[in-house]
Amino acid sequence: MTDTGFDLSAPELTADDLLVLDDPRFTGDDVALVTGAASGIGRATAVALAANGLTVVGADIDQQGLDETAEIADDCDVTGQFHGVETDLTDDGDVEAVVDAAADEGDLRFVANIAGMQHIASIPEFPMEKYDRLTDVMLRAPFKTAQAAMPHIRATDDGVGAIANMSSVHGHYATKDKAAYITAKHGITGLTRAIAAEGEGSLRGFSVSVGYVLTPLMVNQIEDTAAERGISERRVVEDVMLGQARTKEMMTPAEVANLFVFGFSNHARHLNGGDLLFDGGYTHTYE
Repeated sequence: MTDTGFDLSAPELTADDLLVLDDPRFTGDDVALVTGAASGIGRATAVALAANGLTVVGADIDQQGLDETAEIADDCDVTGQFHGVETDLTDDGDVEAVVDAAADEGDLRFVANIAGMQHIASIPEFPMEKYDRLTDVMLRAPFKTAQAAMPHIRATDDGVGAIANMSSVHGHYATKDKAAYITAKHGITGLTRAIAAEGEGSLRGFSVSVGYVLTPLMVNQIEDTAAERGISERRVVEDVMLGQARTKEMMTPAEVANLFVFGFSNHARHLNGGDLLFDGGYTHTYE
């Protein structure tokens, strides 16, 4: 059921939305790799890190989307460089190639594993090919990216860097009809802690968990959930998605990107193995 008066469009990204910090490792000689950089949170994070002066390599299977990210970065007058690299994250060779490409640009210090997808269906009706692709993109690929990137980060002059993984409130609890997504996000918690355990203090691992963010992926999820439950899109947002939250609005991609900026910065040097949970009170409150 479609609510014709309900606006589901994602917000435009502007320079005023972005957190810019003074940090000794936010320079053009230092490199950040961002997956999922062709849209949504990945795009916003790539632009935000470039706005902080880093050289950013964006990985995504959508070359046109990467080109649009580069245009948005130019529009925001970022001080760093953005380079888009078409990458199939389900191909180990592609993952290794984009990590090497990032390392060729300078000192690879930061990785943001953000690429994601969603499929709405109950467990008995969930297509296994969808499950396999979703977990390949959202769990196996971050592992492979970390595997390829960690030696490069350790090879910098001081071995300082961080690998950040996009988690979710669904990495903390489960709801129905999102079993593959929930499985992947719970797995990301383990990967994040494993990176921290092996990082020897200087190479940090952390995750970012948020509630509902108004991205193209979320727009599709709202539409799918409305169809699955036979209710309007407005009711999906207000009752299903934000019904339990205390902050009654969706986050923007820029707000999530700013968490990655902070997490990579020297201000967050004690964030290691932990999770930045910004969910409007969704996870830890109830009525």
